[in-house]
Amino acid sequence: MSASEATRTAEDPAGDHSFFGHPRGLLTLFGTEMWERFSYLGMTAILTLYFTESVADGGMGMSDGTASSVYAAYSTMIYLVSVGGGWLADRILGAYRSVLYGGVCIAFGHYAMAVPTTSMTWVGLGLIIIGTGLLKPNVSTLVGKLYATEDERRDAGFALYYMGINIGAFLGPLVAGWLGQKIGYHWGFSAAAIGMTFGIVQYVLGRRHLAGRQDGAEAAPSAEAMRRSLRLIAAGAAAVVVLFGVLALAGVLTMALTVDIVSAVSVLAPVAYFAFLFRSPQVTTDERGRLRPYLVLFGASVAFNLVLFQSYSTMNLLALNHANTAFFGWHFPSSWYGSVLGVAEVALAPAVAATWVRLGHRQPHASNKIAYGVILGGLSFLIMVPATTNRTGDWVMSGWWLIISYIVLGLGDILLETTGMSVTTKIAPVAFASQAMALWFLSLALANGIQAQVVKLYGELSDPLYFGLNGAFVVLVGLAVIAAGPWLRRTMAPVH
Repeated sequence: MSASEATRTAEDPAGDHSFFGHPRGLLTLFGTEMWERFSYLGMTAILTLYFTESVADGGMGMSDGTASSVYAAYSTMIYLVSVGGGWLADRILGAYRSVLYGGVCIAFGHYAMAVPTTSMTWVGLGLIIIGTGLLKPNVSTLVGKLYATEDERRDAGFALYYMGINIGAFLGPLVAGWLGQKIGYHWGFSAAAIGMTFGIVQYVLGRRHLAGRQDGAEAAPSAEAMRRSLRLIAAGAAAVVVLFGVLALAGVLTMALTVDIVSAVSVLAPVAYFAFLFRSPQVTTDERGRLRPYLVLFGASVAFNLVLFQSYSTMNLLALNHANTAFFGWHFPSSWYGSVLGVAEVALAPAVAATWVRLGHRQPHASNKIAYGVILGGLSFLIMVPATTNRTGDWVMSGWWLIISYIVLGLGDILLETTGMSVTTKIAPVAFASQAMALWFLSLALANGIQAQVVKLYGELSDPLYFGLNGAFVVLVGLAVIAAGPWLRRTMAPVH
């Protein structure tokens, strides 16, 4: 493709069908998220295990419940920071630069974690939080910019994009999991760093195929509004520093209290942000009307991700302690079970995308797609009830239980996340395009904030009761969304 053709394609992506019938820019973003997920989920596959490993064996010596709770708080922070990443993209950096700078920050974070010291682990996690907050909401926004709102390829495009995510989700735990559990955890973190570096390189090389501005924000505020916003951000940051400083000086700043504070913020942030959007003069009456049904979809995402994110904490620990890891006498890392989720989504995403294209205007309403995904998420945990019932002592279960659970969860994830991201880009108020995608990620922050408290019960309750209560709650939420379907279809129009 010549430079002039590439420019015309970026200006009119609706006329570009060069990547499996989709704009070529989707391939660039597909690769970016593939490598970002390779690094992030490769590291995540061994993070909780690294937390629970004894100090003598190179870990941090946390209990299972504490490790799961700290992991959830870390994940919460990633999605809370995504709000700031969305704001920076909308007002200062633009989506392209936000993704680029975020990727660089993530890579440096993983390189820091490759250094075998506790202090560098926390530094690395901090850099990954900042970098993912910049990258995550904005790369999805760039996907949305490739399609017109009425383009029927949109949902299918997000499904293909999500397939790229899950290729990384499959490969990351395989590579980092093997290195981490067989050689050393910091070797696994090094693999994550190299993967993110590949992602940055291919993103820069493919930038000419992307839509939208690449040299700055598309909705930059006035100088006075910018100064006012920066003062507010500075004041908020100073307040956080003072709060934690006072708690530290008082000798009460424990790991448990830090987790509780993060959980509280995960609840307050979406409440405050929804209130801001509903009151903003930059949001039109029609846009405000579509935000109301979006609250229901937001809640559905919270319920589903309460289960999904436990794939990397409680389910990971269940596999470590009780799953069969022998294959014809050869023992593989327990973290490899986490790759099943990526395999399932890679295999199922094209089928889902093809189904939506084939059905066209007859495909289910977005709210029903999301509801089906939520129900499948709940069922994936209910599968673990018979798998763990009447087990005592040092018991071992067949790996098929985990494999089936992850396949069901993977299908649910495709239905919910691809539809949810697509709906968000359709419903988003024009003045808050990237920030609205960050609002979707706030649902993930809230799910992790709740999870940080829920996982404390893991090991306190019996396994059948723990997985049964979680699964049943999520299924009930999915059924409630289906019951609200007529109202959702009416109030979300013309979005379908």
